[in-house]
Amino acid sequence: MRYFSLFFGFLFLAAQVGAQNLPQEPAASYLPEFHLRSTVVLVPTLVRDAHEKPVYTLSANDFTLTDDGQPQTLHLQEETRSQPLALVLVLQTGGAASRHLDDLDHLATMLDSVVGDVPHRVELISFGSTPSIVQSFTSKTATVREAIEDLPAGDDGAALLDALHLAVEELRTQPADYRRVILLVSETLDHNSRIPFDEALRAVTETNTAIYSMAFSSTKARAGKESSEIFHNETPGPANGCMGHDPGTEAAHGKALAKQGWDCLNLLAPPLRAAQIALLAGISALRQNTAETVAQSSGGEYFRFKNAATLESDLTILSNHLPNRYLLSFQPQSPHPGLHHIEVKLRDYPQLTVLARSGYWAEDAETTKSRP
Repeated sequence: MRYFSLFFGFLFLAAQVGAQNLPQEPAASYLPEFHLRSTVVLVPTLVRDAHEKPVYTLSANDFTLTDDGQPQTLHLQEETRSQPLALVLVLQTGGAASRHLDDLDHLATMLDSVVGDVPHRVELISFGSTPSIVQSFTSKTATVREAIEDLPAGDDGAALLDALHLAVEELRTQPADYRRVILLVSETLDHNSRIPFDEALRAVTETNTAIYSMAFSSTKARAGKESSEIFHNETPGPANGCMGHDPGTEAAHGKALAKQGWDCLNLLAPPLRAAQIALLAGISALRQNTAETVAQSSGGEYFRFKNAATLESDLTILSNHLPNRYLLSFQPQSPHPGLHHIEVKLRDYPQLTVLARSGYWAEDAETTKSRP
């Protein structure tokens, strides 16, 4: 949890930067034209007691939510247990996963328990160096079980973020009234994905998709390589790449600034600076533990497993938690483009623990227009 304390600390700093340094002119004078791809942000929220058991007796008034430090008006969908489910299983078969292929038999046998007694559609994606759809969406879990049991070992890759990006895009095709869930079984670190880290972070936070990660440790060699690159700066200093201060183009250069590090941040208007700090912190966390970061950011859960027995135990917990989450929602008012930090708390009940998504991505108008 050390990495995530740092991550959330940076996100909190980002929120404070934005809140403390806003100019006094109307928002339109310093923010680019902007609107959300979806005007409603869904926040699946799990509340547990001291014995790790779900608590499902609270009301909307028991919760508070802030968006970059600003309180939001919350709504609570009263009944979510019968809501249809669109589930994508993202299973690593390459790299370090080869020694865990037999463990996946437990996922096959427990799939019906995970899905529950609701209308559902399930898809299976496997990955090594590249992801591929093994079984497209189907309501027949028996078909998916057979596909899991027949999965062959993959190559030495672990393109975890590429696989998640594919899963998110596949879920976009599902009906809007279906819950969108990804169950990821993989090692902890991404290795050789083609998608850049900032685009990957955007993919897992801009849609209302919860990611549940069940991860085994990456090899020491791979972990050492990824750790050495956490703060690697591919662009040698701001003189070789920082753009002039142009509020009209700041949002478009977010990816370039992420590569150049912290030196360029002072060129940004406060709301965009806050988003950029959050982005850099998010990228760092992705490199530290990819599987955990995507789960925490999206509002899912993160489990560590070593063998078939621990995977089976984790799946049992998941099958209990998945239908017992509150579905909170709010409508952001004139949000800045980029990554936002959200925080859910309880007004009382200090003995209870809250798990909810830590952020969402808001698009600028030009990006939204260019997307389907």
